[in-house]
Amino acid sequence: MERTPYGFLLVSLGGFLGAVARHAVDVGVGGVLAAVWSGGGPTVLGGTATGAGTLVANVAGSFALGLLLTRASGDRTRLFVGTGALSSFTTYSTFVSDAVALGTPAGAWYVAVSYATGFAAAALGLAVGGRDR
Repeated sequence: MERTPYGFLLVSLGGFLGAVARHAVDVGVGGVLAAVWSGGGPTVLGGTATGAGTLVANVAGSFALGLLLTRASGDRTRLFVGTGALSSFTTYSTFVSDAVALGTPAGAWYVAVSYATGFAAAALGLAVGGRDR
């Protein structure tokens, strides 16, 4: 990997864009769920269904990372997109926080669904990108 000021700039810019995109996904998913459930339904934390936006971002990011691994043309692309954008678009800390907020039974299901769909999305990204395994 490139350990130069330019490499750090690529990671920083990608990280900024990924974090902003994750926030947009979380807000968008929360808005859709709020419209669908209109005040009832799943556990609510901060006005949105706990974990839904994080789940969508993590699954989409897993797919994108699988695709990136097969299609990235160079180290700088991997730095900007993979290390920068996708690492801040996906989130483990919020995933854990959401699982705890949901409580033991729902949180356990959330963890299981997150891992299963994340691995499946990454495998699909690799397959779409042209890598069998």
